[in-house]
Amino acid sequence: MSKVVITCALTGVLTDPERCSVPVTPAQMAAEAKRAYDAGATVMHVHYRQQGEGMGRFPSWEPEVAVEISDAIRAACPDVVINMTTGVLGPDVSGPLACLKAVKPELAAMNAGSLNYLKATSKGSWAWPPMVFDNPVSKIETMLEAMHEVGAHPEFECFDVGIVRSVGLYRQVGLAQDPLHYNFVMGVASGMPADPALLELLVGYRVGEGGSWQVTAIGREDVWPLHRKAAELGGHLRTGLEDTFYLPDGSKPGSNGPLIEALAATAREAGREVASASEARALLGC
Repeated sequence: MSKVVITCALTGVLTDPERCSVPVTPAQMAAEAKRAYDAGATVMHVHYRQQGEGMGRFPSWEPEVAVEISDAIRAACPDVVINMTTGVLGPDVSGPLACLKAVKPELAAMNAGSLNYLKATSKGSWAWPPMVFDNPVSKIETMLEAMHEVGAHPEFECFDVGIVRSVGLYRQVGLAQDPLHYNFVMGVASGMPADPALLELLVGYRVGEGGSWQVTAIGREDVWPLHRKAAELGGHLRTGLEDTFYLPDGSKPGSNGPLIEALAATAREAGREVASASEARALLGC
């Protein structure tokens, strides 16, 4: 089986740094990237947060912030692959476009379809007001054009089965080109469940030549069987404080490092070896 690329999702979108140990500042992001890199992650999935006291819970689309954080990560891990987020609600994509042009990442997350983004509490109420994570084709086309301009390879984030199949349609009409890189996002309450049995079907829905795929497993310690299944099926792997706060034994890690160590161990148990940064670039089509 091919070598496995490990991605670390360093911080996420809205996790409160006062309640959870997620990095926010350039120095914190760089230190967490180094811990993850030393543990085997050669790709860093990066969200940018507003800087300043009391502001770190909210996302930032200021190019200066994006460059400062990305440069700090690159300085800490000189050959690391930056995978920049582009997800934003609503039709205004000027922020992500400006950050793409400023950072020039080698990979960029491309949200490949819309989703009713929902979660219910144990008391039978909504955890947050129901919302639509809107990604119409016009928005996707604009994002893909910008990625092509700066040389960023799109990572098609798929939250549901229909979105997986839509990527094939983008390819059919010329919006997307081989090699396609799929990211199956599993575990969002209103999206695909973190079910290893479902993963076998998803892999069969991919299209194109020379493509690759990975899994983003969101949840508690129950996501680890899904990581194992992805490794066994030949997929690439991702974890980090954006996706989970739990190690396989149910304990909480103090940083991204132990999560990546556990993911690398899972890959090796499945007979896979961890790819270097140069190997990751070749395997993901960068």
